[in-house]
Amino acid sequence: MLDAREVANRVKALQGSVGKSDPADIVSQIETLKKEVAPSEEILRTTKAGILMGKLRQNPNKDIARAATEVVAKWKKAVEQEKAAKKGKASASPAPKPASPAPKPVAAGTKKKFEGDPEKRKFQADGVDVKRTGSSVRDNCIGLIYNGLAYRSTESVDSVLQRAIEVEHAAFKAFNGETKEYKEKIRSLFQNLKVKSNADLGKGVMSGEIVAEKFVQMSSQELMSAEMRKQNALLEEENMKKAQVPMAEKSMSESLECGRCKKRMVAYTQAQTRSADEPMTTFCECMNCRHRWKVSFPPILLSYHTFAPCKAVRAWITDLHFGHVGIILGLCIHVSL
Repeated sequence: MLDAREVANRVKALQGSVGKSDPADIVSQIETLKKEVAPSEEILRTTKAGILMGKLRQNPNKDIARAATEVVAKWKKAVEQEKAAKKGKASASPAPKPASPAPKPVAAGTKKKFEGDPEKRKFQADGVDVKRTGSSVRDNCIGLIYNGLAYRSTESVDSVLQRAIEVEHAAFKAFNGETKEYKEKIRSLFQNLKVKSNADLGKGVMSGEIVAEKFVQMSSQELMSAEMRKQNALLEEENMKKAQVPMAEKSMSESLECGRCKKRMVAYTQAQTRSADEPMTTFCECMNCRHRWKVSFPPILLSYHTFAPCKAVRAWITDLHFGHVGIILGLCIHVSL
């Protein structure tokens, strides 16, 4: 059988013969490739033999087209068999990994209440051995849940440890091992247990009211305290009301000029942001470059600004303080004369 280099040479020779040599010679070269090439996907791709044969199937000479079609059919079948063999090897089930053992049960011990500072409880300070599964990841998760359940609790060390083991084991089963979801859930449970206003959550787990299997499936909303859920509901209601308030309609002015892009495509609205005897604040937005600014035009002055006879006077009106309305109006009259 020909190697890849020889196949590439034969393909190049055949390609040069097409259209120049006798059709019988071309058919002979095709038959040689059919017999002596052990087709594989890699060889056909690197030598471009498959591309050439595909083109020769469209050759106007019937003998060449027939021979090329037969080669393509043979090679295609061989490549498909090769792929199927590789797929079969890949799908062959590997040796199963030893399942992570179930956590070691807590030895029967004292149920004496904790007498130290409950806010500083951690498994290290309580002298708890969290190495229960043979996996450092799972053992650390047991320690994390222990710290969450023990926070501000006076339950005995053995009781807290037993609950922590149950919760970790339930999470391990629910999320199919040491997956990303498993780790994220353990962190989420710990964070919710450490919220001071959510003391009922830890008490519910410790009392058995919230079983471990249910605990690891609770949503973030369910893990919140009743007070936090109430606050979120009020905030959502308030945001909904704000969203339903109609926006003030903007007026367009072709006389106001944007200081950034110098275009006269300015929309404005007015609001009374100061005391009633002060002029209204005018909020301007350029529709071209979205530049925003605000000025304190009194309504009458805004109309004179709009219809001022020249750009210089409009600029003075914008920049000057509005205690000099009479002077500015005099300027407008003077310029118009």
